[in-house]
Order: sequence, then structure tokens, then C-alpha cells
Amino acid sequence: MTETKIQLQHVVKAYGDNVVLKDINFEIQAGEFISFVGQSGGGKTTLLRLIAGLEATNSGDIIIAGQQLQGQNQVARVMFQDARLLPWMTVVDNLTFGSKDAQEKQRALALLERVELGEKADAYPSSLSGGQQQRVALARALMSDPEILLLDEPLGALDALTRLKMQQLVADIVAESNLTTILITHDVREGVLLADRVVAVKDGDLGLIVAGQRHQTDRLAIDQTIDDVQNFILAESE
Repeated sequence: MTETKIQLQHVVKAYGDNVVLKDINFEIQAGEFISFVGQSGGGKTTLLRLIAGLEATNSGDIIIAGQQLQGQNQVARVMFQDARLLPWMTVVDNLTFGSKDAQEKQRALALLERVELGEKADAYPSSLSGGQQQRVALARALMSDPEILLLDEPLGALDALTRLKMQQLVADIVAESNLTTILITHDVREGVLLADRVVAVKDGDLGLIVAGQRHQTDRLAIDQTIDDVQNFILAESE
């Protein structure tokens, strides 16, 4: 039986009088890839931050593998839109944070090879392109062997070709490791192609939940799903 990895139970988040998330109930299974898509201000990034334990709910519970989340989520790692690399450290040291532990360095080097940056281990972030910096950030997120990978629009600032390559890299790594993965994105096509399920977040609600096309090759089905999600997001709220 598949394990329920993440449970959101009556989750509410507000900033003052502005209610950003309204009574959210949702479950994510272990190894599942979920995309939260929608326009800015809909609440999707706030939802990710709550699951990461970077912010607290106003009410409701977040359950991680059967345990109520209190404080930072220790089994999750976040990859942000900006790489957030430390400029005074080499690439490999950005993964190990300067640790002298030989095993840790070997794991870092192996991860850099996996993201096709093995030759850049001793380089500094300033010498890397934006896409390369994001690959380092992905490797860093995987260093602690997390159970949950949280992707907060990490591909949003990349050019189109680099973005496509990164999408494939993320898809391959998630498939290899069976990570439970959440992607926040404005790009509906990206969300549909990468995910098992796509959730349209609109006005603080999970308004539409459809099957993603992660394992599909039927272009007509993919395009129809993209159209359905886009039409829902763009429709005027009643």
C-alpha cells in the first residue's frame, strides 16, 4: 500500500486580514510528483513554505509521514528560483558547506557528476551560467538525501532551451530516487508535463485537480490537459 507522505488538514494561512489559503485539505502519496500552478498571489508559494516549515499555519495541521509538522520540515529540502549559492565558496564547498569529511565530499562530487557539472567542482559560482548555478542548487538540495523535494519556481528565470534541459534533469532525478516532489510554477505546460497530478491554486483554494501527464506521450491528451488548466486559471472568479 502506498504511504501517505503529506497531509494538509483544514490549513488556513492569513497575513492580517488577507486570507491567503482557505481551509485546504489535500493528501500527497510517497513518490508522487505534484505541480501547484496558478497566477501570482493565488497562494501556491505560501503553501510550499508551510509544507517546508518556513512559516506556520494560522490553523489546521500539516502531517508529514504520520507526524504533525512542528518547526522546519527535517525530511524536506527546498530549491528556490534563485540558486542562493555562497559566492566565496567553490561549487563543491557549496554542497558540503566547507566540511572536511571525505565521505561527504565524495557524495557531493557524485551529485555534481549526476547534474553534469563534475568538471566545475572547484569553480566559483560567479563563473557559472544561470542554468549551471541552478544545477548546483539541485545537487545541494539532494545532499542530505531528502524524502521530499520542494521546487519553488526554480526554472522560472532560465532561458527556454536551458529550461527544457533542466525540466528533463529534474524529471530523471525524481524518477530515479522516487522522491515525493512538489513543484510551484506559473508555467502550466511545465506543471502538466512533469507531474502525476496538477493542482490549480486560485484565490486561496485548490480549485481544480487533474491528472498530470508525467508518464504520457499522447500529445492530444497533454494539450487538452494544458488547455483545461489554463482555462480554469484564467476564468473570472464568480
